Amino acid sequence: MSACIASLPDRALVRVSGPDARTFLNGLLTQEVLSLKPGELRFGALLSPPGRLLFDLFLLGQDDGVLIDVAADRRDALIQRLSLYRLRADVTIQPDDGTVQVLWPATPDTPGTSDARLADLGHRHYGAPLPTSAEAADWHDHRLSLGIPDPARDGGQDTTYPIEADFDLLNGIDFSKGCFIGQETTSRMKRRGAIRNRMLPLDIDGPLPPFGSEVLNGDRRAGQTLSGQGGRLMALLRLDRLDGNLTVEGTPATVRRPDWLDL
Repeated sequence: MSACIASLPDRALVRVSGPDARTFLNGLLTQEVLSLKPGELRFGALLSPPGRLLFDLFLLGQDDGVLIDVAADRRDALIQRLSLYRLRADVTIQPDDGTVQVLWPATPDTPGTSDARLADLGHRHYGAPLPTSAEAADWHDHRLSLGIPDPARDGGQDTTYPIEADFDLLNGIDFSKGCFIGQETTSRMKRRGAIRNRMLPLDIDGPLPPFGSEVLNGDRRAGQTLSGQGGRLMALLRLDRLDGNLTVEGTPATVRRPDWLDL
């Protein structure tokens, strides 16, 4: 079976280069960057000082630094934020006009690099654009079928903790790397198991509800719906209220637990 190939216009690129590029990013991001090899792809985030999620990021190692894949409507904000932290670091931060593409299903011969979150997602490709055979909507159907959240769509700026968006289960946080912005809160949540909510796939027996619709377990609030399309939906749910009779606007709903979800 040949891979589906789609371009993602909702993603954009930032290039961080210079002698201090890896050291600079390593002190900021949830992912370890110092050992990132050219051509290697990792997943991570830039958090606010209180530990809330600001930017979900893919990090592609390059000979002279790192190519960052970020939500297109947040690229300028990321450049501005990184520039504030630059101080005396010898780095150059600039937008890159390259295209972000995804290919799935993937084999070892598929162009690009394996998605660092989950191999079943396929590959991400940042070179010369390949001829497309699918639309971005097809990719999001594939992502949602695997129960993978998209923080840029599902979580508002500075409102969601990365663990709530499953970064700890999808290789987005290196808890052994040392300091990063928001580390104290993130590490404490993981260490103490103080995780009350997570983004999880939710099956609805009917039309998809509006973003932010209340999920009820009986008469108790169990969470809220996030993004979705077709017959698939993500929701931010309370872990202590997953079992029972869930409804959204009176419609029955069921939590779907993907194979990668270690709960």
